[in-house]
Amino acid sequence: MAMDSVDVCIIGSGAGGAPLALELGRAGFKVVILEKGAWYKQTDFVHDEIMNSRRNFFMPLPWDEPHLWRQEGQPYTRSNEAWTANCVGGGTVHMSGFFYRMKPVDFRMKTELGAPKGSNVVDWPITYKDLAPFYDKAEIELGVSGNAVPHPFSEPRKGNYPLPPLAEHPVSTEIDKAAKSLGWHAIPTARGIISQPYRGRDSCVYCALCGSYGCEHGAKSSTGASLIPAALATGKVELRPKCMAKEITVDAKGLAKSVVYIDADGVTQEQPARIIVSSCTAVESARLLLNSKSTRFPNGLGNDNGLVGKNLLFSSFGQSKATFSVSKRSKDLPWLTSPMPFVNRSLQDFYVMPDERFGFRKGGTLGFMWSHPNPIFAAVGLAKKGENGVFGKALKDKLRTYRDSRILEFEIYGEFLPTDSTYVGVDGTVKDKFGLPVAAITIKRHPLDFTMTKFLVERGEEVLQAMQPDRVDRVGTAGETTILQGGTCRFGKDAGTSVLDPDCRSHFVKNLYVVDGSFLPTSGGVPLTLTITANSFRVAEKMVASLKKG
Repeated sequence: MAMDSVDVCIIGSGAGGAPLALELGRAGFKVVILEKGAWYKQTDFVHDEIMNSRRNFFMPLPWDEPHLWRQEGQPYTRSNEAWTANCVGGGTVHMSGFFYRMKPVDFRMKTELGAPKGSNVVDWPITYKDLAPFYDKAEIELGVSGNAVPHPFSEPRKGNYPLPPLAEHPVSTEIDKAAKSLGWHAIPTARGIISQPYRGRDSCVYCALCGSYGCEHGAKSSTGASLIPAALATGKVELRPKCMAKEITVDAKGLAKSVVYIDADGVTQEQPARIIVSSCTAVESARLLLNSKSTRFPNGLGNDNGLVGKNLLFSSFGQSKATFSVSKRSKDLPWLTSPMPFVNRSLQDFYVMPDERFGFRKGGTLGFMWSHPNPIFAAVGLAKKGENGVFGKALKDKLRTYRDSRILEFEIYGEFLPTDSTYVGVDGTVKDKFGLPVAAITIKRHPLDFTMTKFLVERGEEVLQAMQPDRVDRVGTAGETTILQGGTCRFGKDAGTSVLDPDCRSHFVKNLYVVDGSFLPTSGGVPLTLTITANSFRVAEKMVASLKKG
């Protein structure tokens, strides 16, 4: 049944949807947020690895709601790749909270570094200067802890972070020394975790279980802990959890008219609105638009140029680990026994290369951290070692060694070059539990991604080796982080080469916006959460001004 119309209907409550809802509510406009996932409370967030990481507390099961995944030229397989948390707050709930800004070069990558052959690299239609004040706003509204130290590769900013840095493990000082010995610059990592009480939220208790878990204290700066409560407090925003959007309908003029969705009771509803905003993640927003077919838009809503779902981006991923034996090394390395969970060190010396001598120009960031303490994950990984796996006493011995170890690792957040061969479509032959065609993801990486990632992994291993661990193990140099995603509705000034205009409004449907990572033309060399949030605040300012003008 159709309901009374509202000013704005937003699909999704994560990094893109929540800032928009907050600003619209503050401006007095009536907003409905449709969220496909549950509305978890702080008491729901417990340290249960099986529930959080190995079942469907956050991610749907691939037999209920699959994503189809394939390398180009291969058959699709059912997967939960490229899902983020299905709950109020989206992926910001189970994130680790590593908050970096992009740099000015990310907005002008084609002009400054060129577009590698075979890639679809373009400049952004806005500059870093346009987004900078909204980075400031996002950091304040979410609550970001850190220390913005000057270094040769820092991006411009007006001042420091709104909260002081979290307490650090003493290994951070060792990383500083190791990087300095190599002529590089280890810098503090800002975190979307509050270091002291902030806006009614409790400060961090240093439990070490940030990534893959929700925060039972509200200290992690998810939109569910920060922006959504503030939006609801305006009295103008209504949040409807467990509501799965099926289709965005259009009127006779081709304007977005309503969102048809399945509510928590399995009943099909229709929510009309003056403006409709999709913020479901880059993969799921593309799926929703492609499934929203009509006489006016037979190939999917806003897809007149055939670019919805194209130029899919993830983050290039690489990783290595250094192992220190506590029983053998703690006398010489007393910092090994410190229980503090946060390393909070990054390296950005290779974010941009000065020339082509190493085969690439755009690199990324190395983030250092202690290995995640999930014991089941660790045990399964040890059991899978070798061609035939490890069992019995041999596995027990490995587990004893693991328990006696501190494992320092780094992850790469690297540029992921957009290509014609990495994209999202829909497959009508495979449907989810709602009866909707699922997202079908095809991926073919640009070869420079692997050149770059291998180079950065080798540099990170030099830092680890300088700390004289018992051993260094390379995890990989050819991965991708699929919870970091964008590109499927890239924004730009030309309706022939982009899906959205510079304000993230559809070129072809003037009251349709997309504010998750879909708008991104390039991936940058950092996690995307803070940039998506900042951009949503930027779009909100434009939308509020437009609505006030009528």
